[in-house]
Amino acid sequence: MTEITMSTAKTRKLIGFDLKTAGPAIALLILCVIGFLLNPAFLSEGNITNLLTRSAFIGIIAVGATFVITAGGIDLSVGSMAAVIAGVMIIVMNSAVGTFGTGVTTVLIGCGCSIILGLGAGLVNGLLTTKGKIEAFIVTLGTMGIYRSLVTYFADGGTLSLNYDIRGVYRPVYYDSFFGLPIPVWVFIVVAIAGWFLMNRTAFGRYCTAIGSNESVAKYSAIKVDRVKALTYVIQGLCVSLATIIYVPRLGSASSSTGVLWELEAIAAVIIGGTVLKGGYGRIGGTILGALILTTIGNILNFTDMISNYLNGTMQGLIIIIAVWLQRGDWGRNKSAD
Repeated sequence: MTEITMSTAKTRKLIGFDLKTAGPAIALLILCVIGFLLNPAFLSEGNITNLLTRSAFIGIIAVGATFVITAGGIDLSVGSMAAVIAGVMIIVMNSAVGTFGTGVTTVLIGCGCSIILGLGAGLVNGLLTTKGKIEAFIVTLGTMGIYRSLVTYFADGGTLSLNYDIRGVYRPVYYDSFFGLPIPVWVFIVVAIAGWFLMNRTAFGRYCTAIGSNESVAKYSAIKVDRVKALTYVIQGLCVSLATIIYVPRLGSASSSTGVLWELEAIAAVIIGGTVLKGGYGRIGGTILGALILTTIGNILNFTDMISNYLNGTMQGLIIIIAVWLQRGDWGRNKSAD
């Protein structure tokens, strides 16, 4: 009788895991069918290309967020971080025109500035959380306000605009394609592959999972918890800087409204993809699907008048709440099965 019960519990657990893994892919497929039924133009080449390109920004940031959340942290500052990085990039490139002209060198200087700022901002969040012993929620809530106010200050309450000639050189980073795919999508693919490898094929990924599962046990297992957690925020900062690099040539400007709600979208993509909000389990593949799902929902709202596309944030908020509620249900069932 005991063996039958254990077998049933294992079967349920296996079925639940399979459904949990396949869930985001099934949801994306259903959304695509709904989009096509509402408007056949949904599956047009132009719309699919646009959908993938828009997914790249949030997808890249969400890959970094997967590491942070898997290790038991949270980062609410990514949208504001992107805004201030974009603003400083524009200021630096505009200032470099006098010395380096309006060529590729100036653009590379701006991109290098973005990488340095992203790594530095991530390191600040990581050190304040680990060495400062401050809750990640408080730290990143504080830096969110700091970064947002900084870009507003730099823009003097208005908008920072990139030099027109530099923008002409920089535009291909967003608008050009390579082998039929836009460059931002290629960047997303590279980041996703690197993130998947780091999470699933390295000791660092295993350490993130162990820390998120039980930080005390991880410390007793000789894992350098503070170092690993700080590095997750550095990775998040790097991902934000890469997303910003491919975002700036899209509009050629930055303001206090740049990156608004990006943190919500990144967290939503991670949770939809199956990563546990409390930490201890992360899925890069699921995060990629989560980013595509969010962009697809927004895209569908643009195709129909049933729900205003101004309610996109409402839909994302509901998705986060439902996804976390479903996760709690999974944990409850697994606990009772054990």
